[in-house]
Amino acid sequence: MKKIRSASVAAAVFCIGLALYFLGVFDFLENKTYDNRTLLTSSALHTSDKICFVEVDQESIDWAKEKMGWGWPWPRSAYGDIVRYMNKGNAESVLFDILFTEPSVYGNKDDENFAEACSEYGNVVQTMFVNEEDKTVLFPVEPIKNSARLISNITSAKDSDDVIRRTRLCFDYNGKNYSTLGTAPYVISKSKDENISTEDALEYLQKKLPVQKDGTLLLRYKKSLNDYLPYRASDILQSYYDEKKGKEPLIPSENFADADVYVAYYAPGLFDICSAPVSQVYPGVGVHITTYDNILNNNFVKKIPMWLTILYLLASCFMGVLIIEIAERQKSQARTTVFTIAGAAFGIVLIIAFSYVLFLYSVWIILVAPLFCFSFSFLADLFLNYLLEGRQKKFIKSAFSQYLSPVVIDQLISNPNKLKLGGEKREISIYFSDVQGFTSISENLTPEKLTEILNDYLSEMTDIILESGGTIDKYEGDALIAFWNAPTSEEDHAKRAIEAAMKCQQKLAELRPMLEKLSGGKMYQRIGMNTGYAVVGNMGSHSRFNYTMMGDSVNLASRLEGLNKQFGTYTMCSKETKEQAEKFGINLKFRELAKVAVVGKKEAVTVYEPMEEDVFNQKKSEIEIFEKARVLFYDGKFSEALPLFESKSENDPPCKFYAEKCKVLIGKPQSEFDGVWHTTEK
Repeated sequence: MKKIRSASVAAAVFCIGLALYFLGVFDFLENKTYDNRTLLTSSALHTSDKICFVEVDQESIDWAKEKMGWGWPWPRSAYGDIVRYMNKGNAESVLFDILFTEPSVYGNKDDENFAEACSEYGNVVQTMFVNEEDKTVLFPVEPIKNSARLISNITSAKDSDDVIRRTRLCFDYNGKNYSTLGTAPYVISKSKDENISTEDALEYLQKKLPVQKDGTLLLRYKKSLNDYLPYRASDILQSYYDEKKGKEPLIPSENFADADVYVAYYAPGLFDICSAPVSQVYPGVGVHITTYDNILNNNFVKKIPMWLTILYLLASCFMGVLIIEIAERQKSQARTTVFTIAGAAFGIVLIIAFSYVLFLYSVWIILVAPLFCFSFSFLADLFLNYLLEGRQKKFIKSAFSQYLSPVVIDQLISNPNKLKLGGEKREISIYFSDVQGFTSISENLTPEKLTEILNDYLSEMTDIILESGGTIDKYEGDALIAFWNAPTSEEDHAKRAIEAAMKCQQKLAELRPMLEKLSGGKMYQRIGMNTGYAVVGNMGSHSRFNYTMMGDSVNLASRLEGLNKQFGTYTMCSKETKEQAEKFGINLKFRELAKVAVVGKKEAVTVYEPMEEDVFNQKKSEIEIFEKARVLFYDGKFSEALPLFESKSENDPPCKFYAEKCKVLIGKPQSEFDGVWHTTEK
């Protein structure tokens, strides 16, 4: 009965929320959350190096008055000189976000000077202004208009609150499509490279980009125009004039090779001011630069499909009543109250975080409507629950703490539905370790002493792994098995695994004198690591199961742990683990050991020995000889490799083991050797 009532509450709230959404009740707040998401995630964007911005700022105006005697406005020959300098530097295009709709106050020759520079260059874009109310258009004066490669529209597409969150690709005037200033450089490049018309280039963009039904694209802004290689117009002009005089230019023209250069006013009182998601006072040229940057980096914001939006609203409604359902299963009233509050906070944070995380990947999912649906359904079900039934008896938590890790237990508290068999496929980094010769050590110890030593050792290793975010899979005698990136997600899981392995080796080195006194033997551990996809989840019987992993990637990690024996090493990882760790800036060195085909596998994997940088530097001479000899070994030149390996075999175990391998392989037909070290034991 309770479930039917909760479902009815969720369904009713869903209908209300959906109606309010389509009526546009949430639009104003939704736009403001869009702005906040844009601002908070702006630093995550990478700007294109192709885009430069030349600003006619107050410093440039002051320079021109003092050095050149120019009043304001500048003679248009100055802009012509900027074009000439860009032409000399082989810039891809120059785009003016400046209207030249009136003849120059310096006379026709001034306009012609500017037009001549544009014609010689051939890739200058001039702008027109469109008055959308009466559909009138202001074009540049004839000489400048005729010298332009393209005439582009600078009219923005504003939302109802006058904030520019979107842009158009083009503007139709008298049956002709004019590109916007943001799309112009792409249109020039596309039409030039593929010898197609402007119309065809715009049509290609229309198909390629996530254009909304109203013909606009949602922009993804950087926080500031300063993120785009800004230059002062005065510096460009000074460089041009210095170079003409044979002097060293302040800014070499080569700086602009293959760049698309936007030129605009940037002095107080001169530049076009608009409202953007990142600022209420934003330069208009920034809209066009953002448009082009979004094209180059393919990071226009994409809205999720309407059917998915509707499903999301429905899920938000049911999540609200689900929290009440789970809270009522707690032991005591106090715990129910705490869980209810925590659950509500969790739901709100989850919805907000989900929208912000997706926005990092340029996906816009609505935020205000699902928050309303979640909160309304939660409060409505809470009210009805206490009004009609009161607190229900708690769902008794299963006592799995002795089998599962604390992290998994926390997840089960949040989602009891996970208390069942099942798993998921995900990428993880896997860790296998074993104590070298522990069987021999254990033969000389009493059970009590053996247990003491083993517990001390495993406790230290476990603390390091858990601190790094790893999950302990199991212990098998002296062996320890762990993995990262499940059940919690860690993007840098490979880095965490290798760093934990190195810390475990360091900790064992610190403990070794003490452990040797207790055990009477030297304790070393071999560690093997691999990164790959595996099935992770609750596995076992219906009455008893464990959170564990299985798959080929797991088996390979186990093989690499044992493979250390064949190279005399103690820490080994696969190429996949190394490369993923390096993506996140791991501060270690790696020695390539071999291309190995482990038992049960035909395909070879490349394996590495991770080292601290100081250790690597100490062994640099041995490693350099080893690297040279290993390449010869790969090529089947065993006779040449052997003396190199033997020269360092006393100090470097891998050299010693390679030397033995070379002796075995010398004399065998090279046609049978594929450069792979084939193992014969696990």
